[in-house]
Amino acid sequence: YDKVATYDKNAGYDKVATYDKNAGYDKAATYDKNAGYDKVATYDKNAGYDKVATYDKNAGYDKNAGYDKVATYDKNAGYDNKTGTQDLTRSCLSYNAEVSAVLGVDLGTTNSACAVRANKETRMVPNSLGARTTPSMISYTRDATFMVGEKARRQAVANPENTFYGIKHVIGRRFDDVEGFLSKVTYKASKAPDGGVAIVCPMLDTTFLPQQLSSKVVGELGSDYTAFFNKDPTSVVITVPAYFDDAQRNATKDAGRIAELDVLRIINEPTAAALAYGFDKSQNARIFVFDAGGGTFDVSLLEAGDGVFEVLKTGGDPSLGGDDIDDAITDWLVEGFRENHGFDLREESRTLQRLKEAAEKAKLELSASSQAKINLPFIVTRRGKPLHLSTTLSRDTLDELLKGLIERFREPTLQVLQEVSISPQEIDHVILAGGTTRIPALQELVATELGQEPITGINPDEVVAVGAAIQGEIITGDSSDIVLIDVTSLSLGLETLGGIHTKLIPRNTSLPTSKTEMFSTAADNQDAVEIVVLQGEREFAADCKPLGTFKLSGIQPAPRGMPQITVSFTIDVDGILTVRATEGSSGTTNELEIKDSTKRSDDDIRRMIEEANAFADQDQEKKELVTLKIDAEATIYEAQAKLREGNGEAYDEETTNRIQDAIQALQAALNRSDPETIKNCSQALRQLIAQASS
Repeated sequence: YDKVATYDKNAGYDKVATYDKNAGYDKAATYDKNAGYDKVATYDKNAGYDKVATYDKNAGYDKNAGYDKVATYDKNAGYDNKTGTQDLTRSCLSYNAEVSAVLGVDLGTTNSACAVRANKETRMVPNSLGARTTPSMISYTRDATFMVGEKARRQAVANPENTFYGIKHVIGRRFDDVEGFLSKVTYKASKAPDGGVAIVCPMLDTTFLPQQLSSKVVGELGSDYTAFFNKDPTSVVITVPAYFDDAQRNATKDAGRIAELDVLRIINEPTAAALAYGFDKSQNARIFVFDAGGGTFDVSLLEAGDGVFEVLKTGGDPSLGGDDIDDAITDWLVEGFRENHGFDLREESRTLQRLKEAAEKAKLELSASSQAKINLPFIVTRRGKPLHLSTTLSRDTLDELLKGLIERFREPTLQVLQEVSISPQEIDHVILAGGTTRIPALQELVATELGQEPITGINPDEVVAVGAAIQGEIITGDSSDIVLIDVTSLSLGLETLGGIHTKLIPRNTSLPTSKTEMFSTAADNQDAVEIVVLQGEREFAADCKPLGTFKLSGIQPAPRGMPQITVSFTIDVDGILTVRATEGSSGTTNELEIKDSTKRSDDDIRRMIEEANAFADQDQEKKELVTLKIDAEATIYEAQAKLREGNGEAYDEETTNRIQDAIQALQAALNRSDPETIKNCSQALRQLIAQASS
């Protein structure tokens, strides 16, 4: 069924807050509001980072090494960064004695992440909520308590003037250069005595420099490390965009120092991404890094060889990212609601935040599914009557909405190549970084314009932090421990609805590794599911090698798609695969251990890869039809459920007849297996449901 996990209504904050309610800054702030950084920087512009990395070219680091144990990323798959936390916790704690005290920090515009080296591999540091990324947001409340991350984001609507975000846009910048950005945020800022930015905090009646606020994010990541490994970090490597100037780099370094960490180095984000994939040992390899985050878009062309990276060219758009995609979906929702109800939801600030959260969730779902349902009950009250928003956004519609934005991503990509007179054929590797690169339209753009599929072995949300952690190990002289243990010879996955082979761990993934995804039931009141473990490169289970089967029973009766079944694949250094399935509400679990899951003869491996290549187009066409049918059947199921509401009296007779006719037309199209007709009939039925529900 749908690979994209539905969010658990009980997920969220722990009742025991991470921060004590009396913690924070009092009105006698540590930093005086008139304080500033002298125009003559404390740090020499050449100190603290080296554009050409200073590590030894003979470092023992294999380019095929993989680090994150959740290090599989399929271009059609959606990540859920909140699964697998318990297994990760157990494994990390067992390695505590050998965990590095050097943090690798990706200090992002929208989200930040932290990684460390532990026992010859890189591990992400989860936050207090179990997530592997933390929103780069800081907020102060009435009792002078400060909050960082998701907790700050959740109360941003109620406390907009004291919630700070997008700090990366202004750190190390002059106020006059960022007035445009500051005019769009919910908080206020003024010009500091040195011409920089002073961010106003009304709750504390003081101002903060951007580096002071960024230090809170770095400090939060350090606290997560302490809570997770029961030891304090000592130092940090922080990443910045390649185009950051000396002032921005020094201000970022200050953020780390204010957080009471020794900043070993400030390194370029594309360099970190390349390090994560082991390209420091490449001989004259040209690497293109396509980095699309929440608020910024950067492209960089690197040349790697003999342990040195040279940034040949950078480009991008500092005001383009995933937030713009969220805004496009939000505008679509607002316009649709205005057409149906004659009311502009932009007039309600609290409502707008709900819309943006729903838009972001839909965006994530559409990275793996062809459609996303958006339901916002009681979105607004008009004339004493509550109004609801219920609609479905298809991937085709999203692609239409994003056409203009996609062109904004395309132009810098081509411009970088043109300015250095390099053709796509001369690029050896393409790396994706940033969560926005999960958007299928962006992946298609990269593959089309650069002429090759990007490397996808590491979660794009985490690849920069992974590289930063590796750089920290190189600086401290421990890089000789970085070795290749083993890799998966063929992809591993399981059979899902329609006989599709859903790959969880792609071939050539370094060991040990783990991947967790969420699945659900395919029928109403289904009390058991059969887990069929597969190995191979083909798109369908029938064409792959079955490794084992087990049943998960005891699922509580529920409508199809409601039960949340977590399936995790874990392979240790010896190639032993453990597949575990757990149903959320009942807690029932079962697992299967398969030894030598990575061992196949060279002839078998070669044959299976050649077959996958030979049948690639045929398999893809067949998979698209099967997926289309699954989505169509889901639409029929939804329509029939709507008709059953209110004892069959949810709609008037005319509307009911129109929906029933549309269902019959879609069922007939399914019987004929005509893709175009199925698509058209599905769209027509979805439109009828949406109109009837509004």
